[in-house]
Amino acid sequence: MERMARFVVKRRGFVLATACILLVLSAFGYINTRVNYDILSYLPSDLQSMEGEQYLENDFQIASTAMVTVEGMPTADLLDMKEELEQIDGVSSVFWTSDVLDVSVPKEMLPSDAKDFLYGKNDSTMLLVRFDESSASDSTMNAIAEIKSTMRKGCFLGGMSAILEDTKELVNQELPKYVLCAVVFSLLVLFLFLENTVVPFIFLLGLIFPIVYNFGSNVFLGQISYITQALAAVLQLGVTMDFSIFLLNRYQDEKAEKPNEEAMISAICKTSTAIMSSSLTTIAGFLAMCTMSLTLGADIGIVMAKGVALGVLSTLTILPALIIYFDRVIEKSKHPVIWPNLKRTGQFITGHPKSILAIFLVLFVVFGRAQSLTNVYYTLTDSLPQTLTGIAGTNRLSEDFGMPSFHFVIVDESLDSADMKNLADEIDHVDGVKNTLCYEKYIGGGIPQSVVPEDVASLFHAGGHRLMMITTEYKPGHDEMNAQVDTIDQIVKRYDKNGIITGEGAMTKDLITVSDHDFSATSVTSILAVFLIILLTFKSISVPVLLVFAIEGAIMINLGLPYFTGSTIPFIASIVLGTIQLGATVDYAILMTTRYREERNNGLAPREAAAISVQTCAPSIITSGLTFFAATVGLSFVSKIDLIRSLCLLISRGAIISMLVILFVLPALLVLFAPVIRKTSWHWIEDNASGAKAKQNKERVPIEKGI
Repeated sequence: MERMARFVVKRRGFVLATACILLVLSAFGYINTRVNYDILSYLPSDLQSMEGEQYLENDFQIASTAMVTVEGMPTADLLDMKEELEQIDGVSSVFWTSDVLDVSVPKEMLPSDAKDFLYGKNDSTMLLVRFDESSASDSTMNAIAEIKSTMRKGCFLGGMSAILEDTKELVNQELPKYVLCAVVFSLLVLFLFLENTVVPFIFLLGLIFPIVYNFGSNVFLGQISYITQALAAVLQLGVTMDFSIFLLNRYQDEKAEKPNEEAMISAICKTSTAIMSSSLTTIAGFLAMCTMSLTLGADIGIVMAKGVALGVLSTLTILPALIIYFDRVIEKSKHPVIWPNLKRTGQFITGHPKSILAIFLVLFVVFGRAQSLTNVYYTLTDSLPQTLTGIAGTNRLSEDFGMPSFHFVIVDESLDSADMKNLADEIDHVDGVKNTLCYEKYIGGGIPQSVVPEDVASLFHAGGHRLMMITTEYKPGHDEMNAQVDTIDQIVKRYDKNGIITGEGAMTKDLITVSDHDFSATSVTSILAVFLIILLTFKSISVPVLLVFAIEGAIMINLGLPYFTGSTIPFIASIVLGTIQLGATVDYAILMTTRYREERNNGLAPREAAAISVQTCAPSIITSGLTFFAATVGLSFVSKIDLIRSLCLLISRGAIISMLVILFVLPALLVLFAPVIRKTSWHWIEDNASGAKAKQNKERVPIEKGI
């Protein structure tokens, strides 16, 4: 490490030049990284609903659709607009009555279900737009944007494809605000708690490099989700800022006895192990999300783990070069920092450990129960402003046609027309089903098969399968919709054991099932990973139990609060929050425990050691916790996307709760379980003779801030 540190310091110009070149290359990588706005596409590919989506996309070319509701438009104008829509790149076809009947023929000539499907209230009709590629593809997104500009007065665009394009547009508008809020709020905290006025700007300059590297290297992943895109920068800033503070404080300590360059070399060598060890728990927490069946977890986990690793690398290479270059400016720009005397706080905590633990246990039980009762939503539409074009158009579909959602049933082509009619009749009687539409109903309506255009027939019969479209009065993600999906699936299986029901309702139902599994899997994996790292760090069985218990209690309180506030949280929050909060804030616990162990080896009793640990570690923990809070809380104020807003509110609140738990509860645990810790740890405390000698001869060095 010394050789690398010496190279970084002596060749700092080369280091910064190389860093800037990599910055430019990463910028190109970022520009060419695709963003996926469809959460449902992250479902496991072996689910029945996802297999159905593949059939819709590959055989029927209907997996990606949009509905245009047209109110009060003359037929001639409607046909002109239909023709314009068909000319848009990315649009496969636009289906309307004119594809089945001459427009001069009264709509009453259509079969009843087809008429109800295409005509609704308010003198409305519907155009069904099919796209060449999937809903979240760039081609479809561009086509949706052009459709919006092509539509005329009295037209409303709805469907999942339209909603995804709205999401893309909104995220792109808000992304700069996310970064700006994180930067401004973090600067405010750093100005308050760091004595050097220029240092916060140098820290942020140093963090630009790993953040851009992280986004640029995502090009090798192929794509990232819009949730990852929105959160990665602010989370990386909040999580890795501690490393910068740690390095600077050690450098300033070393400068008291050494020249600047030698002081920095020493600082890099002495902080590298601590920084890398500290980052391991955070990386482990993020990588635990890779165990999720919903591959969105791996998307977020890999990007964030990579971001932390790049943050560590940049802190040990780029930041030292920047600090030395700006050393004179740093020394000249200082302001007083006022910290309250926390001696009494530490004494109070260690003087009442049983009472503090009792209160914490009550909160643990109460909020644990509240967490299980918190309302959760699973649909993208619930997280978006209802004024967006796609949301308003989908709501119009519900108002004019009474069908906020569709199901698609896919069966083998060997099923004859009579069975298809019987299947449709049974499904028609399921609660909440508005109507069914299939090829056989056209024939049953008196239209000869020979006169049905091929492009219309291919809507219902392709690739060795038959297709039935079902309109429903229920919304995805609700209990009645899930029950309806189960009922239809049972009916379909009686006619074709390999039959499939898919669509937003079925996929959302699968999402609920997968999420329940993922919540348990990620929680267990992250706890085990962090437990193992702490066990190896302290060579103790009891210490990781106490530390994980404290953080898990903080997580429990955080996830239970929405029940008492009457809030509904997005499904992804309950899955990823625990791993993020555990990985990002367990460092506070490690810092406190390390100092406590040091004081115990200096000969102090458990209460005195814990009191000093609180007093000396509180500034570091408070600065770190508030920086993490500041980096994420701003998004909860500026984002119009409830999924982003809720997740950031939970993360920022979790940082504060974890900070308070580590400052108040962990010292109490260390005091109460001091005998257990000593008996279950290897070389936790040296023998009394060496401990007394250490107390007499060892000069205590204040622990570095910012872990």
